[in-house]
Amino acid sequence: MFTRLLQGLVRRLPSQCAVCRAWPSRPVCEACVTLFAQPVARCDTCALPVPAQVRRCGACLVKPPPLDACLAALPYAYPWSGLVADFKFQHHPAWATSFALLLRSAPWVEPALDATDLLIALPLSKERLRERGYNQAQLLAQALDTPKLLGNVLLRIQHTPPQRSLPRKDRLHNVTHAFAVDPLRATLLRGKRVVLLDDVMTTGASLHAAARTLRAAGATHITGLVLARTE
Repeated sequence: MFTRLLQGLVRRLPSQCAVCRAWPSRPVCEACVTLFAQPVARCDTCALPVPAQVRRCGACLVKPPPLDACLAALPYAYPWSGLVADFKFQHHPAWATSFALLLRSAPWVEPALDATDLLIALPLSKERLRERGYNQAQLLAQALDTPKLLGNVLLRIQHTPPQRSLPRKDRLHNVTHAFAVDPLRATLLRGKRVVLLDDVMTTGASLHAAARTLRAAGATHITGLVLARTE
């Protein structure tokens, strides 16, 4: 009880903007959000930037990904790359609330959440969770505050080297068999539309491997949703 009260008090205390150092502010002030979080046209299925009026990039037309749709709120570039890394690796789990607000502020996110049946966060392996202390994707999903969030159905069954430490060709193979669906909960996925949430998308290897696993379990439509997309 005391811990919850303390956390609530800390969230109400003023702080500096992590970008421009304005005081008092949320982790990112409104001026920096306006400056650095403007929506851009993105490919419908990989979320890479595309020219206006283009729905799908050439790579996705040639080789469609296993996602039916892919959405990103921010570019994985300054200042977001540093902030997301801090959120993920420097013990700033409380930033999940502000990042979830940025997600919901992207014009295409609310319609995707409204249309889905289930929201599933990309899981971490037990080893990675023990090392980090929290799953940043799960914190984001919880901060989105939707009853559609479903946990403990998609499992990370292989502990693999961090994707960021590998070249592109090795990333694609690193997570091929990393995910599974809990057989006792698999029926919850059959015929369902799913939003699969992660913090960052680079090659898409992790999201694609997880999407194939969900599809094999009976999910009929899968949207990848990420806070930031490497461009």
